[in-house]
Amino acid sequence: MRIEKAIKQNKFTSEYQKLTVNIAYTNSYITQILSRYLKPYDLTMQQFNVLRIVRGNTPNPVSINAIGERMIDKMSNASRLVDKLHKKELVMREKCERDKRQVDVSLTEKGSEVLSALDQELSEFDKNFHILNIDEAIMLNKLLDKLRTDE
Repeated sequence: MRIEKAIKQNKFTSEYQKLTVNIAYTNSYITQILSRYLKPYDLTMQQFNVLRIVRGNTPNPVSINAIGERMIDKMSNASRLVDKLHKKELVMREKCERDKRQVDVSLTEKGSEVLSALDQELSEFDKNFHILNIDEAIMLNKLLDKLRTDE
C-alpha cells in the first residue's frame, strides 16, 4: 500500500520527507507484526534482540556492555533487559573471571529452545519479503545501509 493511502496524506513537502515518513511507518508496521510472534513467549522486541545477541556469541558468554553496544534500539537498558530474561530463566548471568566488575551472559537451554521455536515461526514471517526478488532485497539493504553512513 502506498504511504499516502496508509496515512491518508496526499502531499509531502519533498520526496525526502516522504521517505522519512515511509521508513518510520514501515518500521512500526514490521514491529507490530513481530510483536505478535513474540507475545506468546512473553518477550518484547528488545528482549528478543538480547537473546539473539547472546545466541550469536555462543558458545562464549557475552558481557552486558557488549550486548548494549550491539542492540538495535540503542536506548535500551541492556542490564535491565538481561535481568528480566534471567528471571524468565532464558539466560544465565555470571561474574566474569577476568574482570569482576563485568557480568557475562549466556543462554539457558530454555532460552535456546524459545529461540529455536521463534526461528521456525519467523521464517514464515520472512516470506512476506519475498514479494521482492533477491536483487531488489540486496538493493534495498544497500540503500538502507547508505542512509546510515554517519554511524
